[in-house]
Amino acid sequence: MEKLLFIGVFFLMPLYAAMIWSYFYPEDSILVGKRWMYEEEPEVSKTAIRYTKFSSITLMIGLPIVVISFLFKIYILRLSVVILPLVLIMGALKIYSDGLER
Repeated sequence: MEKLLFIGVFFLMPLYAAMIWSYFYPEDSILVGKRWMYEEEPEVSKTAIRYTKFSSITLMIGLPIVVISFLFKIYILRLSVVILPLVLIMGALKIYSDGLER
């Protein structure tokens, strides 16, 4: 069990680092691998920045809950596998619908 926990934490650390980077530098994370397509510096919309920050925070909170539920077989937490995508979808709808009103 300890080996499985170590492997889980070991593989989640780079993912967590990417989510933290994505939260603090959303413009750069949106344009990773896409800057070559533009001659000038592209402008990222505020709605896309808000969604990037929202999704990184949500995943930083929700992903450990999902992993813990599977590692320790806490069955009530397995509901988070259904709830986490719903939260992301509802947040996206809220963010993008607010962007349309402006």
